[in-house]
Amino acid sequence: MPEPATLADSKVMNRMRELLAARGLDLPAGPIDDTPTPEEPGHPDYHRRQRVSVALSRWETATPYRYRQATATDPQVTAWADRAIADPRTAGILLLTGPFGTGKTHQAYGALRRIAEAGVDHFAMIATTSPDMYALLRPGGSEHGIQHEIKRLGRIPLLLVDDLGTEKISEFTEEATYRLLNERYNECRPLIITTNLPARADGQVDLVDKLGERIVSRLAQIATIVPIEGTDRRREYR
Repeated sequence: MPEPATLADSKVMNRMRELLAARGLDLPAGPIDDTPTPEEPGHPDYHRRQRVSVALSRWETATPYRYRQATATDPQVTAWADRAIADPRTAGILLLTGPFGTGKTHQAYGALRRIAEAGVDHFAMIATTSPDMYALLRPGGSEHGIQHEIKRLGRIPLLLVDDLGTEKISEFTEEATYRLLNERYNECRPLIITTNLPARADGQVDLVDKLGERIVSRLAQIATIVPIEGTDRRREYR
């Protein structure tokens, strides 16, 4: 029967000491510091950098080329992103409102990038426009069916819906939007919405007219509303 590894190792070490002693050398005994460095697996910094690398790769894959340099600069947007990093279950909805071209989509992708750069344990996102989302959710829009797509969009850790409210409200759009919001509300998952519709502190008539009362009521409970103002940046870049 082979000797236990510890005994064999002891004999090898003793033999090495004898050989070194015969040559007038000595093998110092004592514990070996095998604590991993920040560059080695096992160190928290190493694994955080690995998570950041994977997260940024996923962010870039899901982000249109135009927005791959996006950085969140609005203080309310960065504060929301930091809450999503610390505890995504309490972040709620980030609702970015304002006229065309003021940088709402840029801020939205920047917020998602900030979360990716934090090295969260699990980063996954879907970004879509509301027309594309409704096309997917309509009968025949997905081979998997509306219920599957609602669950998929409802349970992805991070979701961005761009340009919500551009469509004329209908029974279908109101029901589909409410089901999605309700799914994420029940699962306590972060959501970013951009809309050209104004959201005013003195009333949300425009939102109600475009999105429906049930949706606005749900948004009012858990949304951080951030107006993005300024000139049309798209005109400046022409």
